[in-house]
Amino acid sequence: MRIGVLTGGGDAPGLNAAIRGVARRAFQLGHQVSGIKNGWAGTLRGDMSDLTPADVRGILPLGGTILGSSRTNPLKEAEGIDRVTASLQRFGIDGLVAIGGDDTLSVARGLFDAGCKVVGVPKTIDNDLSGTEFCIGFDTAVGIVTEALDRLHTTASSHHRVMVVEVMGRDTGWVGVTGGIAGGADLVVIPEFPVGLDEIVAHLRERRGEGKDFSIIVVCEAVDIPGLAVAGEGGADAFGHIRLSKRGIGDSLSQGIEAATGFETRVTVLGHLQRGGTPSALDRLWATRLGVAAVDLLNEGQSGVAPVRRDGEVAVSPLSDLVREQRRVPRELYELSRVFG
Repeated sequence: MRIGVLTGGGDAPGLNAAIRGVARRAFQLGHQVSGIKNGWAGTLRGDMSDLTPADVRGILPLGGTILGSSRTNPLKEAEGIDRVTASLQRFGIDGLVAIGGDDTLSVARGLFDAGCKVVGVPKTIDNDLSGTEFCIGFDTAVGIVTEALDRLHTTASSHHRVMVVEVMGRDTGWVGVTGGIAGGADLVVIPEFPVGLDEIVAHLRERRGEGKDFSIIVVCEAVDIPGLAVAGEGGADAFGHIRLSKRGIGDSLSQGIEAATGFETRVTVLGHLQRGGTPSALDRLWATRLGVAAVDLLNEGQSGVAPVRRDGEVAVSPLSDLVREQRRVPRELYELSRVFG
């Protein structure tokens, strides 16, 4: 069997570990592997080539993806699914492993509906795919946020400032709330539980009244804060997602706080630092486990599914369940973050 593998959507630490897991397991089972370049764009263009053991040697600790990625959406292209199917057939690919988030996996679901043999692997630093407790890249992103907060605590306390830290999170606040708790943030502002500027200001004044002369606020890039305007929206990608980096919620919140309180305030936008660099041990481990499991599923003749983590073990979920809805931050976890404000 010839197995194709691609990585789609935003890059995330651990993608190369997953590619390596796919390739090494496939070679062990006697299969051939084709690496598809730049996500779904590579399937439309026929940009794919054989992977050898040498190609995946030494990539375990590397960030990014050796295959490249894109936000190309075949579902929006004229006869896109038919073109992808024809391309896979032309290159003799019998089964496909698609590593990505809800956008990539929604296309994989479309291919499955069209009769293609496809298995997904969940990847997104947002960690918001339903049906799985873990998505590749999340643990590393949280570690980066945590380290940033550790460093900002020292400078915030030295200058008695409010520090606003803008983190990624398109529709959910997993990175913000988890990194905020681990890094000792004094307030976390996430999409699931919005707070107004007045409430934020009142919280900061209360802290000053208690003799706490600095504060750290974590805010997710997509959050709407009543009483606060944002700079604007960027253009949309092929899946209809707005470029959130153009909103400037961190800057807007920083300016709003300073205007309302007079407290010296600074903003740090972590941005793509959360996507880059060496993956954590946990991301390497689970990317490897899920990559290997994806090949095992294809080898067993399964399709339209993805290996996931459930109760600490590898389980199997239909692609339809993974992309049906987003996994939201539960109130219990959010309330935990408020204990330490």
